[in-house]
Amino acid sequence: MLIKKDIRSLNLAEISEDFKNMGEPGFRAKQVYKWVASGCESFSDMSNISKPLREKLEEIYFIPTVKIVKKLTSKLDETVKYLYELHDGERIESVLMKYNHGYTVCISTQVGCRMGCSFCASGLGGLYRNLLPSEMLAQVMMAGKDNNIRVSNIVLMGMGEPLDNFDNVKKFLELVSDSEGLGIGYRHISLSTSGVVPGIYKLAELNLPITLSISLHAPFDNIRSDMMKVNKRWNIEELLKACKDYQSVTGRRISFEYAMIKGKNDTDACANQLAKILRGILCHVNLIPVNPVKENTYEKSERKALEQFASKLNGLGINTTVRRTLGGDIDASCGQLRRKFEEKGGDTNEHLQ
Repeated sequence: MLIKKDIRSLNLAEISEDFKNMGEPGFRAKQVYKWVASGCESFSDMSNISKPLREKLEEIYFIPTVKIVKKLTSKLDETVKYLYELHDGERIESVLMKYNHGYTVCISTQVGCRMGCSFCASGLGGLYRNLLPSEMLAQVMMAGKDNNIRVSNIVLMGMGEPLDNFDNVKKFLELVSDSEGLGIGYRHISLSTSGVVPGIYKLAELNLPITLSISLHAPFDNIRSDMMKVNKRWNIEELLKACKDYQSVTGRRISFEYAMIKGKNDTDACANQLAKILRGILCHVNLIPVNPVKENTYEKSERKALEQFASKLNGLGINTTVRRTLGGDIDASCGQLRRKFEEKGGDTNEHLQ
């Protein structure tokens, strides 16, 4: 039995090589690639391709797509949360956010996650599988198609750890930035990691002008290890060394994400230590009020504590802002919608917009 190839995960050179082996001219490969890279979901829609060739393509390839299972639209700020179903029945989440500079989509890179961070709903069930480059692309394409807009920015900060799926993420970055496809430039892409140190070094070798975001969340190893299992493998010192080496190669400013948890990591001692360990790194700190997850007892920091923490860091020379919360009425943090959906046995009607 012939196993079909995922054509949307192939670049032009790879499709051209396939077409050459099939005896098809190179210009046909480019035509098909442009169709696939721009969001076409069916070979039958490729109007400038002959029917015999379309039928041949149908036998050899498949085009992975995502199906909207559930869609929530915020009444507060037009943020849109998607629960998508993949070709094998697995489900992932994406979030579309509207800013003054355009539309940003936050995409998933895995089904579930193996990192097991205590404040995050994505990893509560563990890792199911990695996403293909095409499945990452499909999230961006569907958000644009469903809202009739052009996505201008991408954040790899949804379900999963991008650097735990390095090869597929690398291919996705290549494909999504291609001018023949979506053409979203590297400088408009952010990749967030919980601190997979070998992956940071591998990313540095690519020397791409993307923004690297580090989910730090604590300045002391004992607090961070309690929140994030990854810190038991690569501690803060190892992580920050990798960040400094990454910066020396790329020259890019690094963003540090810091989920503010009442009474856990929002103290003056934490602020002072955070400023100390980040000194000398060209960076920006995003303070994020933690999203409550029923499986833990975390509460978000009081507004006054947030402002005092930010003020102290800025006063100590660390550029810091409190992130604006989007989609607060629709559980816009990744992992929550998928988990609720599965707990309810696939109820797609509640809060459906």
